Amino acid sequence: MKKVNWLLVWLVLIGFVLGTVIAQIFPGNFLSYGQVFGLNNPVELNLGFMILTFGLKFNITIAGIIGVVLAFVIYRFIR
Repeated sequence: MKKVNWLLVWLVLIGFVLGTVIAQIFPGNFLSYGQVFGLNNPVELNLGFMILTFGLKFNITIAGIIGVVLAFVIYRFIR
């Protein structure tokens, strides 16, 4: 099995988070344009003694994509 490079995973997650923050700071800018993917209503599984709720939503913006690209560029310079 191939080894997971945790530095790259962390850099990509940081890029998405910073991109989303920038998109929320400037809401009228082209950087905040994007698409939301996921479940509108969470799915519930009632087992009688326990209720499990599943939900997942992705908000992908242009600023988030730029953040991920910058994360890959930073990774290339670090490695």
